[in-house]
Amino acid sequence: MGIRLYKEPKLKNSLMFCGWPGIGNIGLFAIDTLRRILRAQEFGEIEPWEFFDPSRVIIESGLLRDLEFPTNKFYFQRIKGRDLVFFIGEQQPTDGGARYAEGQKAYQMANLVLDAAEKFDCRRVFTSGAAVTQIHHSAKPRVWAVPNNENLIGEIGRYENTILMSEIEGRSDQGVITGLNGLMLGAAKKRGLEAICMMGEIPYYLQGAPWPYPKGSKSVLEVLGKMLDIEIDLSQLDELAQQVEENIEQFLENLYSTEAIPPEIREEIEKLRYVRPAEPGPITEEEQTKIMDHIDELFDQEGGKDERHL
Repeated sequence: MGIRLYKEPKLKNSLMFCGWPGIGNIGLFAIDTLRRILRAQEFGEIEPWEFFDPSRVIIESGLLRDLEFPTNKFYFQRIKGRDLVFFIGEQQPTDGGARYAEGQKAYQMANLVLDAAEKFDCRRVFTSGAAVTQIHHSAKPRVWAVPNNENLIGEIGRYENTILMSEIEGRSDQGVITGLNGLMLGAAKKRGLEAICMMGEIPYYLQGAPWPYPKGSKSVLEVLGKMLDIEIDLSQLDELAQQVEENIEQFLENLYSTEAIPPEIREEIEKLRYVRPAEPGPITEEEQTKIMDHIDELFDQEGGKDERHL
């Protein structure tokens, strides 16, 4: 078990960007889109055997030919004299069927990623995920940022449409980030590495939806582009976001017309359409439970849920 490198690029003062599946696949979509746009080159992977079960069995002529596992790969690229490393995971490891990445396997995975970060002289690690909040799907998502070092707070405040998670909470000065995003922040801090988690907002009534939420990914990419001082062509992402939004509108309209959800829940959702983007914040457990009891059941009927890693 460990890291397998196909080549060892000579990198200096690099930045690492990590993406894996989660709610709306916001983080995975953002980081992998950046990797593809910059044409980063694959140079290694984390061997999957100890972390995952096979995702597919390949049989030819009645005989087992191969087992396919979720991939977890490293890429690199140099742009404007700056070295960038990408880690893209197809799945987050869990122990005992847990909903979120947690336990020994997840901790080992986080530390293997950080082993690579140190080996290739990364000075900062970025992770990305979803921030479930009270916004409407027609609104522009903000980016919630959580640094592991207070020295990064001032820098984060310079970027438009970005806000510290602690400033949004409104109920206490503490918040929770589940899955590998949270583990990476903590493990990086133990090693003395700077790390920031960038979370694109997603409406709470869509957190169990089986489709991606590219509007949240776009907001994250806009901030990362400013941080890197590069232009990112987001036209394809805009088209996908428009298509997904139309699908959401149609899905909700079908629910409303068939009275599949109670009128009070429809009212809760539609109320958000007219709230100014600066106003929404996290929802209470009572508010979330009230609507998700109905919406989750409907998404299950539509074909299952995405994994709920933040």
